[in-house]
Amino acid sequence: MKEYSFTEARQHFASILDEARKEGVVCVTKRDGESFYIKPVIPKKSPLDIKGVNLGISSSEIVDIIREGREER
Repeated sequence: MKEYSFTEARQHFASILDEARKEGVVCVTKRDGESFYIKPVIPKKSPLDIKGVNLGISSSEIVDIIREGREER
C-alpha cells in the first residue's frame, strides 16, 4: 500500500484515486500523524442480476412454449 502526505494527496488527488482503484487502497497521512485510507467502493449488485443461460432456442420459441402451457389450463 502506497502512503502519501496530505500535501501530495491534495496536489495529485485524481491520480491517487486512480491508484486506489488499481491497488485497492492508498494511505494519506496528515502532518499531525493522523492517517486515512482511500479505497474504492465495491458496487452492490442485485441478487436478481444473474448471468443469462443460452438454451439454444429463440425468443419466439420460448413465447410459443409459454402459450402452449397456458392453453392447457
